[in-house]
Amino acid sequence: MIRSRLFRGAAMVFALVTAEATTAGIAQAQSRTPMRVLTLTTTAFTDGAEMPRRQAQSGRDVSPALSWSGAPDSTRSYVLLVHDADAAMGDGTDDALHWLVWNIPGTATSLAEGVPSGAQLADGTRQISVSGPYYRGPAAPSTGPAHHYVFELFALDTMLNVPPTAMSPAATREAIMRAMAGHVRAKGVLVGLYRRPAP
Repeated sequence: MIRSRLFRGAAMVFALVTAEATTAGIAQAQSRTPMRVLTLTTTAFTDGAEMPRRQAQSGRDVSPALSWSGAPDSTRSYVLLVHDADAAMGDGTDDALHWLVWNIPGTATSLAEGVPSGAQLADGTRQISVSGPYYRGPAAPSTGPAHHYVFELFALDTMLNVPPTAMSPAATREAIMRAMAGHVRAKGVLVGLYRRPAP
């Protein structure tokens, strides 16, 4: 049963990622060089497994430590998108934005646990979430199935000139996806499950 649920979850994530890439105009067909697959991991949880409460809003709301490998030499920056694939927002065309981090330096291979809040960090990295310039952990309700929290890491051959505070989080996310068009050279995906403990 667990294997069946994970298979359905993986299929859903694949469909969502494919649709998002098409909408943003960053499908591999637009790139002259093949898109590599990044290996994205965390010490906090196993891909497809439950996220610990430490990373959730009901716990300490701490961003997990992330590390990656496999980026091409042309990488100049990274974009990290963390979203709840099971939480449609507004008209149903978008989902809950838990963290969007861009202009991560191209030389980076990790993010430490507990990235500090702030629209722009000392190394030029910028960040937002649906509620502010910081990581917002999972908070799926205790009733119903666990939600899929998708971590998507993109390696780009450019930096993005998108300010972190000029627009709403939804508009900023859209602007970043548009700016990424034709510049994605590698991508990695990590999925965590979460629902709040029953009271």
